[in-house]
Amino acid sequence: MITHTEAIIFRTVDYQESSKIVTMFTRKHGKIALMVRGAKKPKSKFSGLIEVGNILDVVYYHKSSRSVQILSEASYAVKNDKLRTDFEKMATMTSAIEMIGQLLHDDEVNTPLFDFSKKMLTWLNSADIYPPQMFPYLQIRLAGLTGIGLQLDVNQSREETNYFNLESGLITTESISSHSYKLTPTQYDYIRIALQARSSKLFEFSFETGELRSLIDHLDRYLKYHVEGLRDRKSDAIFEQILQE
Repeated sequence: MITHTEAIIFRTVDYQESSKIVTMFTRKHGKIALMVRGAKKPKSKFSGLIEVGNILDVVYYHKSSRSVQILSEASYAVKNDKLRTDFEKMATMTSAIEMIGQLLHDDEVNTPLFDFSKKMLTWLNSADIYPPQMFPYLQIRLAGLTGIGLQLDVNQSREETNYFNLESGLITTESISSHSYKLTPTQYDYIRIALQARSSKLFEFSFETGELRSLIDHLDRYLKYHVEGLRDRKSDAIFEQILQE
């Protein structure tokens, strides 16, 4: 069946002399592998398109009995040039893409997650922010989109001591399990706004040294606790350099 759909490139691997095998998150068929013949040739019609994070309109021949599909046509659906030229945006994008890819099963169609990923990449490309500051928001939204969303206890405030409980996903004023992390007031406010308002104020927070890194670590541990097989991100080596600056 010939399929025309939007796709986000998750991963590329060289294959033989001139081709590539590409993992794409497609709107119609979820996460699939495609063969891109001649992609490495200088005059290929796919030149410049087959890069991680690109959002494309693609045409491919889909056969459910085949593990690798054949890409026929591709063009930009959205051209996010700054994700290639801005080091901080590129590092944030690659870590985000790797995390989304791990949360998806092969051939799993998830339209809300696709729409969110597309909007996230487009927004990251154009936004005038410190890119890593959006990463905890991404983790919180992905938890919600995969059915393990965080929840706030009622009648809380930043003046109280708040805990992030990994087993339940609850943010409470008490440590209710052995897998709980104490939150700073800034970390608590960030989570609260991410869950309740989804406001651009998230990207105006002033974190103390180590606070942002700590929040990302807490959320990573939460996702690993609830998602079987979730691994450390290989792309975080570059992302870590930004957080340490």
